Amino acid sequence: MLNFTFSNTTKIVFGRGVEEQAGKEAAKWGKKVMLHYGGGHIVRSGLKDRVVKSLQEAGLEIVEFGGAQPNPRLSLVREGIELARREKVDLILAVGGGSAIDSAKAIGIGVPYDGDVWDFFAGKADAKESLPLGVVLTIPAAGSEASNSAVVTNEDGWLKVGYGSLVLRPKFALLNPELTFSLPAYQTACGVADMMAHIMERYFTREKDVGFGDHLCEAALRSIIQEAPVAIAEPENYGARANIMWASTVAHNDILGVGRSEDWASHNIEHELSAIYDIAHGAGLAIVFPAWMKYVYKQDPDRFVQFAVRVFGVEQDFHNPERTILEGIRRLEDFFRRIGLPVTLADAGIPADRLEEMAKKATAGDTRKLGSFMPLGQEDVLAIYKLCAGQA
Repeated sequence: MLNFTFSNTTKIVFGRGVEEQAGKEAAKWGKKVMLHYGGGHIVRSGLKDRVVKSLQEAGLEIVEFGGAQPNPRLSLVREGIELARREKVDLILAVGGGSAIDSAKAIGIGVPYDGDVWDFFAGKADAKESLPLGVVLTIPAAGSEASNSAVVTNEDGWLKVGYGSLVLRPKFALLNPELTFSLPAYQTACGVADMMAHIMERYFTREKDVGFGDHLCEAALRSIIQEAPVAIAEPENYGARANIMWASTVAHNDILGVGRSEDWASHNIEHELSAIYDIAHGAGLAIVFPAWMKYVYKQDPDRFVQFAVRVFGVEQDFHNPERTILEGIRRLEDFFRRIGLPVTLADAGIPADRLEEMAKKATAGDTRKLGSFMPLGQEDVLAIYKLCAGQA
């Protein structure tokens, strides 16, 4: 196990009706709040009105900034930065899922920075400060409500890039599972794949003596696998929705990654799919992650056997470990299919004519390696894309 320092300063307020505490929590960080959100759902559901009422009752001045969208755009972030500076807002409240939260995070670090906010994502600068950020979560998936990272898409070249810094961690997050009752089945399923991928990026490590962390990851995965079909079949099942919402937060608040190296190759590979084809991130991960597993499992067969046996209950074949491993991957793919997700590019209606381009972009022309479990170059990434396309 590696040395580690763990600190997560996000205050989580969880349960029925907690969105009504938005004003009380936001007032601790300033008097003028930018309310950032996406489209019409929070308006139609009445959530926006409840949040606005809570903010007003707390004496806060509100600057509204809508328009957040999946795979958040850099152009919107820049627009938000200008608005926040012009209005001299003290804090940002994101109401929505990972896209609204990530946009808000990027705006938060962009406001006090003299240069272009893309500098952070391009590796040219490190964020030293940010406007305080609060969250009212409506979509459990990205885990951005308690994470130290954000992902933004630059329309110039369609580059989807993540950035991590401690200053990106929200000050508070309000999590009411009831707000997820109206999520469509497909969106619920995409969120499930996203949070599972966050766990698996940490689970597949080359570090030894991380058994406690292994068991935490496995328990989280088993719980998600158990609850997801219930939430999809019974959208207003509070217990299933609550377990999934909390699992999403824990999957990406760093507790499952302490003491171990993390991989993140699958996320980087998927980013090219969602940047070019605008596929939902979770759906893209359902395609990429099993393909990545098929390509790298020989690097550490024991870990993949452990995954198959402990997470999916595969009966271990001691004479043929590969059979156990491949059955575990097959069951993962089958789970994704059962909850309505694609597991190949064809399933998602994505052609296989830009695989080389995506592999080149993902590895910056083969100048950087992806992941730590097995560092991947351009040809490796291309091979994984071909597996996504069903090509041997």
